[in-house]
Amino acid sequence: MKIAIIGASGKAGNQILEEAYERGHDVTAIVRQKDKITNPNVRILEKDLFDLTAEDLVNQDVVVDAFNAQMGHEELHQTSLKHLRAILKGKEVRLLIVGGAGSLYVDQDETVRLMDTEDFPAPFLATARNMGQAFDELKMDKDVNWTYLSPSAFFNPDGEKTGNYILGENQLLVDEKGHSEVSYANFAVAMLDEVEQGNYKQARFTVRNK
Repeated sequence: MKIAIIGASGKAGNQILEEAYERGHDVTAIVRQKDKITNPNVRILEKDLFDLTAEDLVNQDVVVDAFNAQMGHEELHQTSLKHLRAILKGKEVRLLIVGGAGSLYVDQDETVRLMDTEDFPAPFLATARNMGQAFDELKMDKDVNWTYLSPSAFFNPDGEKTGNYILGENQLLVDEKGHSEVSYANFAVAMLDEVEQGNYKQARFTVRNK
């Protein structure tokens, strides 16, 4: 498939890029600085997310949004997704989003989100709230072929790639000790499995290490 990855030089984006390339897909990295992409075998589109047009993406089968707003500019999580939704409206291109864990529910009745709990880290609250608001708006969009993948509470950049993971939907996944963790590498595996299988169209799912 033709897969474009926005934010492909970031931690999550680069893992997804490498996973897609290893599986033989035709990969395009969309980045603001092309010299940050070290894989010589992928295409590069040097462009800011907010400058992307429908013409830039319409020939792709899948667009992966791995954009990450800097601290102090967390509102960009909302405006960036609005922009992508606008240019992909009515298109067949699938939009897969690297989402947040903060909007996952921690109770069976799905009334309390992770970001609403007392122990949620204050420095990440603005990011979680803005990503949560962006997701709430995304859920109402019936004109975009979207999928939203939330990581576990601990999104581990240094965790190993085992290829083994457990899937959930709207509730935070924890193990028997109450831990919720997924490595970036296993997240990328789950993302590419969804790219290839298409089980969660216009839906959110989540993943944790097995």
